[in-house]
Amino acid sequence: MPKIEIKTLIETDLKTCFDLARDIDFHQKSLEHSKERAIAGKTSGLIELGETVTWEAIHFGIRQKLTSKITEFDYPNYFVDEMLNGAFKSFKHEHIFSKSYDNKFDKSYTLMVDKFHFESPFGVLGKLANQLFLTAYMKNLLTLRANLLRDEAESSG
Repeated sequence: MPKIEIKTLIETDLKTCFDLARDIDFHQKSLEHSKERAIAGKTSGLIELGETVTWEAIHFGIRQKLTSKITEFDYPNYFVDEMLNGAFKSFKHEHIFSKSYDNKFDKSYTLMVDKFHFESPFGVLGKLANQLFLTAYMKNLLTLRANLLRDEAESSG
């Protein structure tokens, strides 16, 4: 099962980062290039433990739907969303937040870590797709979103 890990230092507090990461409206804004929008379940505001959201987006030129659920939640340190239905065979996205301090520059940061575990359908063909393009595509998508979250958090925090 492929795993992607993205680490992002953000010059603001934990709560600002945590809330942006679970904000449905910010999520849509950050992925507007793929026309991603919430169409069912929680469709606006901050998603909470046990809530679901169904996303519709265009990836690889194909309109897709994906439903995920918040399965773990420890405010403001950690939450997990897991796919219930969608194009993957499965995925689990861990969002981890911790305080960080740089003594050299006397600055506090939030370290945001995204851990994305996924399994593609179609057996051997899915594994080949992972190697050829899907892992890189997902890493780029998660990195883009993390950078936009950092920019938004630092400008508002």
